[in-house]
Amino acid sequence: MNSYKICVYAICKNEEQFVERWVDSMSEADSIIVLDTGSTDNTVNKLKELGVKVYKEIFNPWRFDVARNKSLELVPEDTDICVCTDLDEVFEKGWREKVENAWKENTQQLRYRYTWNFDEDGNEGYVFLYEKIHARNGFKWVHPVHEVLNYYGDQQYIVSTEPKIQLNHYPEKSKSRAQYLGLLELSVQEDPNDDRNLHYLGREYMYMEMWDKCISTLLKHLELPTALWKPERSASMRYIAKSYMEKGNISKAKEWFAKSILEEPNLREPYVDMANLLYRLQEWSGVLYMIECALKIEDRPLSYINEPGPWGSEPYDLASIACFNLQLYKKSYYYITKAVEISPSNKRLKNNLDLIKKFI
Repeated sequence: MNSYKICVYAICKNEEQFVERWVDSMSEADSIIVLDTGSTDNTVNKLKELGVKVYKEIFNPWRFDVARNKSLELVPEDTDICVCTDLDEVFEKGWREKVENAWKENTQQLRYRYTWNFDEDGNEGYVFLYEKIHARNGFKWVHPVHEVLNYYGDQQYIVSTEPKIQLNHYPEKSKSRAQYLGLLELSVQEDPNDDRNLHYLGREYMYMEMWDKCISTLLKHLELPTALWKPERSASMRYIAKSYMEKGNISKAKEWFAKSILEEPNLREPYVDMANLLYRLQEWSGVLYMIECALKIEDRPLSYINEPGPWGSEPYDLASIACFNLQLYKKSYYYITKAVEISPSNKRLKNNLDLIKKFI
């Protein structure tokens, strides 16, 4: 096995509740460096007590890429492998050895498995490949938010992938998304032809229930000549459909959900979203058909497009309700049993199970 000098680097602000867990997880590295961007709690003292090298700098106006680049500058030049994490993230044990084994000659960047959240039963939520492990030189962070590493080095750009490296995210649930919208709008202003950021902005408008802006922004995304990745295009179509649904335009919602399915028929998400619309309309045969189509897709892709609902109890829940209303009670019982197995803490599902049992 090769022996590399590995440095973990991070930015933080007011995250003292995560410090001990994070340092314990990152301690497999040779060094840990943190750039504090204005903590008023005990974050800095806790980090220093645990041997972390801490620097301080205030950034105004705030941008994630500027802060990340400053923290990267603080990494020693003789570092072989840089590992960028946040303090609310935790590597599963043994990550260093897996990184060293996966790091090949001339590797510039390493992709690994990332779980963004977990539900109350411990089931994984959003799961995708992350790529914040990289060589010391030749990289720069770009974009005010949803920042990514841009490679500008002279060597051939080689990316390795090791999904056995697992990083888990345990976010503070009360954390506000308020700053994201303005930063995303700035990001699109700076680079209006960046298809990924335009998609992110449209999605953020949807999260903020700004339906018309969501629709117009994502229509622009779909028109960009660089917007070629079908899963992302399909997601933009779904978000347009959801916006029309929330505006009460059911025919347009159906049209765009159908387009989403046709754009990328190998994803569960558009089928389940269409099923949810048909559920609202009490079109039970349609609900069941869409869910059966979704469940035929068994391989979950490791991309940020996949959502937890279609890969959790949601499709079985919808199918059980549809079957119950179609008087297919045994089939309904099968689906509700599967739903409860996945989400045993969900009281509504357990109540549905008790109800459906009476019809068997």
